[in-house]
Amino acid sequence: MFHSSLRRICFLHSLKTKSFGYRAVSTLSPLEAAFNCQPQVKLDIKRDNVGLFNIPELRDYHGFYLLQENVKLEADELVEEATSKQRKRKLVKIFDELSDCLCRVADMADFIRVSHPDGSYARAAEEACISISGLVEKMNTNVQIHAALRQVIQNGDVIEMDSIDRRVAELFMFDFEQSGIHLEEDQRREFVRLNEATLVLGTHFMQGAQKPVTLKRSLLPEHLRYAFGTDNGHSITVTGMSSDNHNALIREAAYRIYLHPDKHQEELLNMLLQARDQLGKLVGFPSYAHRALRGTLGGTPENVKDFLETLAIEVLPRSERDFEVLRKTKRDLGMTKDDVRPWDTAYLTGLARHDVCEIHSLDLAPYFSLGTCMAGLSDLLSKLFGVRLQAEEAGRGELWSDDVHKLAVIHETEGLLGHIYCDLFERSGKPHTDCHFTIQGGRMKEDGRYQNPIVVLLLNFPPPRPFLPSLLTPGMVENLFHEFGHAMHSMLGRTRYQHVTGTRCPTDFAEVPSILMEYFVNDPRVIATFARHWQTGQPLDETKIRNLCSAKQMFGASETQLQVFYSLVDQVFHGPHPLPDTTTNLVRDLQNKYYNIPHEHGTAWHLRFGHFVGYGAKYYSYLMSRAVAASIWHKFFKEQPFNRTIGEKYRQTMLAHGGERHPSELIRDMLGEEPNNNMLVQSLVMDLDEP
Repeated sequence: MFHSSLRRICFLHSLKTKSFGYRAVSTLSPLEAAFNCQPQVKLDIKRDNVGLFNIPELRDYHGFYLLQENVKLEADELVEEATSKQRKRKLVKIFDELSDCLCRVADMADFIRVSHPDGSYARAAEEACISISGLVEKMNTNVQIHAALRQVIQNGDVIEMDSIDRRVAELFMFDFEQSGIHLEEDQRREFVRLNEATLVLGTHFMQGAQKPVTLKRSLLPEHLRYAFGTDNGHSITVTGMSSDNHNALIREAAYRIYLHPDKHQEELLNMLLQARDQLGKLVGFPSYAHRALRGTLGGTPENVKDFLETLAIEVLPRSERDFEVLRKTKRDLGMTKDDVRPWDTAYLTGLARHDVCEIHSLDLAPYFSLGTCMAGLSDLLSKLFGVRLQAEEAGRGELWSDDVHKLAVIHETEGLLGHIYCDLFERSGKPHTDCHFTIQGGRMKEDGRYQNPIVVLLLNFPPPRPFLPSLLTPGMVENLFHEFGHAMHSMLGRTRYQHVTGTRCPTDFAEVPSILMEYFVNDPRVIATFARHWQTGQPLDETKIRNLCSAKQMFGASETQLQVFYSLVDQVFHGPHPLPDTTTNLVRDLQNKYYNIPHEHGTAWHLRFGHFVGYGAKYYSYLMSRAVAASIWHKFFKEQPFNRTIGEKYRQTMLAHGGERHPSELIRDMLGEEPNNNMLVQSLVMDLDEP
């Protein structure tokens, strides 16, 4: 019931007119200057240590132990209030305070354990995660608070509930049931065992999915050995698929070696899928997918499969045209021996896009300094929502790394909406994934004040160097805008309860705001507002902007077809068990049916597909979210990307509600029609058919 996201400043102290070999810093906006320069660490021992994230207990890592004790005391008080016969407050309010009490520590600790460069902090945070997880498990099996909630839902509360109270109460109840609270004692023990098994198996599968392959050097032809690392001269190590290598033989060798079936990995996947199936059936669902999709926009596995198969039919002829372009590109290179193979696609699509763009992405990077992109992002948010991003100086001890930026999100009339910590640069030991972490969820407090959200954005850009800002490729710029879409979902939400704040909504809706931001940053009119050379200030040529956007639109059909195929594999794997065949044979049959490139015998890409762990039965979510975002873009923003009236409608209709209303209601209110598979598919088709 009480979940957390356990799954999933700076240096602008003074501005002087100082040249760094490019535009004088004084000519830049404060935001641009802050993100374009190296962080200037202000050492002032007279300033008080405010603690990580301004949490006084975290002036040092021992504070995590104090936080754990405080959480336990607060949780006990709230449980006592929830079960009291003299209760005066709405039960859902008490539940949400309890959830907030747990999540404020658990979510923050989960981030620190994977991101803090100091091992003492990371270990203390991990211990806090384990401790809070145990407390969460205790809450999820507390029959007294479950009975109190059931009573309120069935018979009403001491204070009348409205529709939001009722929905959040029902979400808490659903989380209880997901945890097996209604089961007999022996079944509940089995539920706990299976749940722990899925976590352990998932961790091991993820580790195996990233594991390099080592084999004897003599097994490879001599003319290919040079392409792979060697440990001792007798063996070589393959760490990936070398997708961008110009040599087709090297690409093929890497593909076949790296994706060669691994018996242990296959056993882990089978055990994970079986444990999930048993888990779903134990709590009354026909399959794990039925359990995972309850309450989502997709709704049921049957509906999701219909969406995917309808999309597959529409995409097939369009994807064939994409592959014909790839075949021509391959023939132009003199590789006429066979059709496009799976190890060719990334390399050939890159070449074809380069031909259209007529410039390499690294040549475009000088026009996309990080500071320039941040200024452009702030300008877009101002035009759409009346919001600006403002760099703030962090307090002593507030940051986990000196290269982190702190942003205040400020509305022109509402004032401060929240804070975003931007951990954007590569560093040793940092996770390589790009993601959004909720540190503190927004909610209305008992005294009428609003608890502002706090989030972290984690990306991996090249750090600035002396006389050189961080320069981003177009792909990095898109990632930046995507993650800020998540952040603004958190910032612009003004939900009553933190349990449903911002991105705490169904997965197949959570990606809508981030994907919509991709539409903006891939629009020539938006790019033209900020793409300027970091040294001269010269705008990026309009023709190059158009070519860049055209190149990004290429191969949309073949990439969509691939995502449909992956999503169908995910649905089959998480459908009813026992499965009708081995996972490898199922993948082979699905690939041959739904993808233009046949399955390669002797390979098993699915054994390296880590998304099965984090997005089990929900991999389709990105496609469905993209369909919703496409609908919004084409209906409202395509003709008027800077329209404030539409921006306000989008905020108030969709972003403000987080998960406190069902996604289908929010989409209906925004688009004026009930979302259905045909509408969603046609929105994606409209994207693919754009000139």
